[in-house]
Amino acid sequence: MADAGGLERVIERGRAGDPRALARLISLVENGTGELRPIMKALAPHTGRARVVGLTGAPGVGKSTVTAALVAAYRERGLRVGVLAVDPTSPFTGGALLGDRVRMQDHATDPEVFIRSMASRGHLGGLSRATPQALRVLDAAGFGVVLVETVGVGQAEVAVASVADTTLVIAAPGMGDAVQAAKAGILEIADVFVVNKSDKPGAQETVRDLRTMAGMARRGEGDWKPPIVTTAAVRGEGIAELVRRSGEHWAWLDSSGEREVRRRARAREEISAIAVAELRERAGGLPGDTRLDVLAGKVADGEIDPFAAADEIVAAAVAARG
Repeated sequence: MADAGGLERVIERGRAGDPRALARLISLVENGTGELRPIMKALAPHTGRARVVGLTGAPGVGKSTVTAALVAAYRERGLRVGVLAVDPTSPFTGGALLGDRVRMQDHATDPEVFIRSMASRGHLGGLSRATPQALRVLDAAGFGVVLVETVGVGQAEVAVASVADTTLVIAAPGMGDAVQAAKAGILEIADVFVVNKSDKPGAQETVRDLRTMAGMARRGEGDWKPPIVTTAAVRGEGIAELVRRSGEHWAWLDSSGEREVRRRARAREEISAIAVAELRERAGGLPGDTRLDVLAGKVADGEIDPFAAADEIVAAAVAARG
C-alpha cells in the first residue's frame, strides 16, 4: 500500500492525463486494494463530464474494429478518447491494447488516447466488476469520450447499458444476430443499432430483420427510436454517420432530461453493487466464524427458510458494523 503522499501524487498525475498514473490508478481500483476508497473520494468532485459510449455484440461482428474507427473519428473532432476493453479470459495487461492489437496500433502512441484492457474475472454481465470505478478515473482525467467495449452478447451480457450514456449494439450479416438480439434482450438496451461488415452478402436482410424487431418494441411518444447504421468499419465506411447518430442521441439525452435520469440510475447501480459486495464479504464472517455454514445447513435441512437465514446474516453484519 502506497503512502498517502505518494497516492496523492499518483492521483494528481492521473487527473493531468499521465498514462502511467492512469494505468496505476485503474490497477488499484481493479484489484480492490485499500487505496480504492481514497482514490474514489479524491476523484468524485471531478467526474460527470465524460460521454460514455458502450459497444456490445456477438463475437466476430467487429466490435474492436468499430471501436478503433470511432477512436479515429473522435480524435479528428479534437476529443480526448479513453477505451476500456473487457476481456473475458485474459488477465488485464496494464494499459495494453485491445485484443485486436494490429488495428489499434495507430492510436498506441497518441497521447490523447488511453486504451486499457480489463479482465471480466468471471463477472456476469459482460463487464468487469471494477468498470464503473475505472470509468470514474478516466472521467476525472478529462477524457471527452470513453468507449466501453464488452466481451460479447449473451443472455446476461447487457450490463453495458447500466454504465453507458449511449449503447451501440453491433450485428453482422449471416450470424443470426437479429434473432439472438431478441433472445438476449438487447433490443431494449440499444440506442443505436450497427450492422457492420455491410459489404458482405445478407447485410440488407440483417437491417430489415432488426428494423422489424425494433418496431415491435413499445415506445412512447417522445421516446428515442434507435436508428440502424450500416458500416464497413475496416475501411472506415459509415463511421461518420455512426458518430452523427450517436451525437443525435447525446443531444436527445440532454433535451429530454434522460441523461440525468441515466446518470442517477448508474449511481444507484454502483452503490447497490458496492453494498452487496460488502454484505457478501461480511456474510463470510471472521476466520473461524461458522455462522454462514450453520445457516446453510439449516436451510438445506428445511429447518428455516432462506429469507430468515439471510435476515440473520444482515443483522449480524449491521451489528458488527455498529
